[in-house]
Amino acid sequence: MLAARTTATRERQCLDGLWRFRLDADGTGRSEGWEHGFGGDAVDMPVPASYYDIVPDPTYRDHVGEAWYETTVRVPRSWDERRVVVRFGSVTHAAEVFVDGVSVATHEGGYTPFEADITDLVTPGGVVRVTVAVDNTLTWHTIPPGFVLDTPEGRVQKYFHDFFNYAGIHRSVWLVATAPTRIDDVTVVTGLDGTTGTVDYSVVLGGPGGDAHTVAATLRDATGTTVGRSDGVTGTITVADVHPWRPGEGYCYDLDVTVYDPSGELVDDYPLAVGVRTVEVRGRQFLINGEPFHFRGFGMHEDHPVRGKGHDPASMVHDFALLDWVGANSLRTSHYPYAEETYDYADRHGIVVIDETPAVGLNLGLSGGIFGAQGKATFSDDTVDAHTREAHRRVLAELIARDKNHPCVVLWSLANEPESDTEASREYFAPLAAEARRLDPSRPIGFVNVMLAPAGKDVITDLFDVVMLNRYYGWYVDTGDLPAAERHLEAELRAWQDLYDKPIIMTEYGADTLGGQHGILATPWNEEYQTDVLAMSHAVFDRIDAVVGEHIWNFADFATSSGIMRVGGNRKGVFTRDRQPKAATAHLRRRWRGLPATGE
Repeated sequence: MLAARTTATRERQCLDGLWRFRLDADGTGRSEGWEHGFGGDAVDMPVPASYYDIVPDPTYRDHVGEAWYETTVRVPRSWDERRVVVRFGSVTHAAEVFVDGVSVATHEGGYTPFEADITDLVTPGGVVRVTVAVDNTLTWHTIPPGFVLDTPEGRVQKYFHDFFNYAGIHRSVWLVATAPTRIDDVTVVTGLDGTTGTVDYSVVLGGPGGDAHTVAATLRDATGTTVGRSDGVTGTITVADVHPWRPGEGYCYDLDVTVYDPSGELVDDYPLAVGVRTVEVRGRQFLINGEPFHFRGFGMHEDHPVRGKGHDPASMVHDFALLDWVGANSLRTSHYPYAEETYDYADRHGIVVIDETPAVGLNLGLSGGIFGAQGKATFSDDTVDAHTREAHRRVLAELIARDKNHPCVVLWSLANEPESDTEASREYFAPLAAEARRLDPSRPIGFVNVMLAPAGKDVITDLFDVVMLNRYYGWYVDTGDLPAAERHLEAELRAWQDLYDKPIIMTEYGADTLGGQHGILATPWNEEYQTDVLAMSHAVFDRIDAVVGEHIWNFADFATSSGIMRVGGNRKGVFTRDRQPKAATAHLRRRWRGLPATGE
C-alpha cells in the first residue's frame, strides 16, 4: 500500500492530535450507538499513542476489549470532484472505522496500514465525524495469538510474547485526496551489472477509464537530473554509471510516476525513493551488491514511556543517532512491522533492515510455563490452526505490500521463536514460506529459531535462506558460568554450520542488566556481566565462518507484562528505556567502530 504523499496532484490532511476517547468496559458501545457520537466519561487522548499509560488509572492499563476514538474534521472545499480516502498507519490490534455513523472499514492486524474511500460520505467544505472502535483482544486466531480469561474480577488478556500488549491508534491518520483515476500501487525491483543499474517498475491504476490513460516513469538522481524514462504501466529504466544504494550510504534516486488522461492532462503523480541495489544469499555469505555484508546492530522495539508504541519523529531520529554513535549498521523490526517513516529514514541513511511480521508467541512449549498455557499443543484445532495461519498469511502479504520498495529491507522474517521441531510446525510454515517467495522473489526469507529446536531437531530451516538464531548462553543457559557458555555456544553454532550451507545471523543474545548496577565481580544483572556476556559471544562469532550477523537483544529496555522474571520490564537493552547508555556500549563502540572505550 502506498504511503500518503502530497504531490502536484495529491493533497493530504493530517488528523493527528487530541481525539475524544472512551473505554467500552461493559461492551455496550455498539448497542448504545457510540459510532454516532459518545459523551459520558470521554477524555482527551493523543493520536498517535498507546492509551494505556496516558491516564494514571489501572482501568486503562487493564482494559480488555474495545475502546473508542472520535474526532471531527473539515474537508477542504477545494476537494470537490476528488476521491477522498481516510488512511490509518496502524491501529492495534483490530479496528472498525465509522464516518458520520456509517461503517467504512474494518481491519485486523495491528501494525500495517489500511484505508477507506469515503468520497460519497463527505461534502467538500463540510465537517465529518470520524469514529474508530479499537479492539486490543488477542485470540488463538490473531497474529500475535492469545486468549482471554473470564474471572470473577473481570476479563484478563493472556498472551505469549514478552513485550507489553499496547493498543491504540499508533501511527498517523490522514485524509487523502486524489483524482478518481489514480495510481493505486507501484512495485520496483532493481538490479546491478557492473556500473549499470536497472529499475524495473510496475504500476497499478485504479478508478474509471484507466485503460485510456497513459503512464510515464521518470528517474532522477539526487541533484534532480533526469537519468532515465519509460512509458507504460510496466517498464525498465537503465542507468549508466549508477550510484548504488549501499549500507552506510543511503543514496536514493527519485522515481516520479505520472498519469495522463486522454486529453494529455496530468491527473495523478506519485514520487518513490529508489535505491538501486541487489541482495543475494550465496553459500554462507549474505551479499548486498555482490559484497559480503555483516549485520551489526539490534533487535528493537517501538516502546517509550507514556506514549507506548505511538510513533514520534523526535524519538526515531534520536534512536538512529544512537545507532550511529554505537556503530550499528542494521536492525530487526522485532516483533512487528515498524512505522513507515522508520523505513524512509533507514533508506536515506543506509541502515539495513530485517523486516519482521507480528508472528510472535507461536510456541506454547516455550511460553506455556511463563504465560499460562500449560498442557496445550501449539498447533491444534483448539489453539493455532488454519484460521491463524490465514491471519498470518494476511499480515505477511500486507507487510510485503507496504515495504517491498524500500532498499533498506533486505530480508523478510516470517516469525520470531515459533515451534519448529514438529511435523505440525512444518505443515504450518511450508505454505507461508512459499507465499513469501511468491509475493517477493527478490529478497531472501527467514524465521527466528529458538533454543528448543537446535540443529538436528528443527524441521523447517531448510524452507528458508538464512539461519536466524536467538541464543542466551550465559543468561538463561549457563547463568553466571561464561566458560561453559562459550563452549556450548560454539558447539551449537558449529553444528548449525555443518548442517546447513547457509549464513547464520545471531538475531538475539545478551543479558538482563539493571542500569547503574555495578560490582567488583561480573555477576548476573550488573553492567559488568552484560559486557562480559557480549564479549564472550563476539569471540565465538568471530571463530565461526558462517556467522554473518550479530543483533543484540535489545537496543533499549522495554515494557512487558508483569511477572517475576521482569523487573519493571525487559532489561536486556544496552540503553535504558529513556536511552541512557549502559557500560556495554563502550565494548560495542570498540568492536563496531574501532574506538577506545573512553570516546573518539
